Amino acid sequence: MGYKALCFGFSCILFAYCLYSPIPENIEEPWKVRYVDTLIKTISLTATLFENIGLMKYEKIFSTATAFYITQAVSDENITVIDTDFSNIPVRLYLPKKKLERKRPAVIYIHGGVFVAGSCKMKAHDNLNRLTSNKLGAVVVGIDYRLAPQHPFPAALEDCVSVIKFFLQDSVLAKYKVDPSRICIMGDSSGGTLAATVTQLLRNDPKFKNRIKAQALIYPGLQMIDTFLPSHREYEHGPILSRDMMLKLASLYVTNDSSLIQALLRNEHMPEGSRHLFKFVNWSDFLPEKYKKNHVYIEPVLGKLNASYPALVDSRLFPLLVNDSQLQNLPLTYILTCEHDLLRDDSFIYITRLRNVGVQVVHDHMEGGIHGVLSFTTGSVVLHLGFKIRNRYIRWLEENL
Repeated sequence: MGYKALCFGFSCILFAYCLYSPIPENIEEPWKVRYVDTLIKTISLTATLFENIGLMKYEKIFSTATAFYITQAVSDENITVIDTDFSNIPVRLYLPKKKLERKRPAVIYIHGGVFVAGSCKMKAHDNLNRLTSNKLGAVVVGIDYRLAPQHPFPAALEDCVSVIKFFLQDSVLAKYKVDPSRICIMGDSSGGTLAATVTQLLRNDPKFKNRIKAQALIYPGLQMIDTFLPSHREYEHGPILSRDMMLKLASLYVTNDSSLIQALLRNEHMPEGSRHLFKFVNWSDFLPEKYKKNHVYIEPVLGKLNASYPALVDSRLFPLLVNDSQLQNLPLTYILTCEHDLLRDDSFIYITRLRNVGVQVVHDHMEGGIHGVLSFTTGSVVLHLGFKIRNRYIRWLEENL
């Protein structure tokens, strides 16, 4: 009887979310999106319940759920797929079998998951990297970096930097027949955060600056200095990625202290003496007028959080915090944004700042787009938007790498 009551309760919750979850009118396949959004919200609600009763940590449910989509390294007639490690960090390699007259391009892929979940070996990511390798005749390197909260900042970044520096050695590039002048770093969501930071670090390193031809950032998160950007407010409840869920999970990359989550939700998390950083993320200076709407800029509140977290002012965590002189060195950049995405305005700010200092930027904006759809190109729920985004990204690589 108790089991039936529990199932009935969850059914009621799902039904309520289906009724009341706001879905923008111009989204393709709205009922599929509503279903996925409902499922994610239900997982988040369940995670909150389990954490409150001491059964399981909030983030553990998400990492457990994504683990079901891990695939084996299976080669096919076109691609040899190998699980190995670079600098003692797990990677998945995609090596084209077809022989080319010249050296190959390479793409280094960094997966998303709000720093706490996911893997480059998940089915959708594996398919993306296979397709990339096959279409471009490229070597693709997927990085399985360490995850929070067990491994907080800067663990994930250090792993990505270590793998990429290892791969960029002359001997390694020669082994895989990679052209050192045709290498792109790519990441989606929090993987885009890491990709942007790694690219900044390497392009400002004399030893590696000429080895990165391009970066590709798919709906990346680039800052948490101001958690009241217009897109944060408009898409507070999603679809797919809600403000509450994003801040809960992302904060674990910094600390397990729940007081940071509450401060982030109130936009009162920045320490005294950090006001000089606001100029880098002041949306009123950088957003296109179309997206400012009737929003009014209000500075984040300083000094309300008793604890001190140096990571909050570290540009290695938030790529938008570097000054313009560091941005000038960046390579050709591809950024894809989605209209109905909580993280949309991070990219708009970055695009404006990059163009202001002369960086060549290709901006693909998906009207009606939503966050995370690259993950919905396989499985029981497939969104056509995911294929559109995947195809645009690969087409750009074909034309520019």
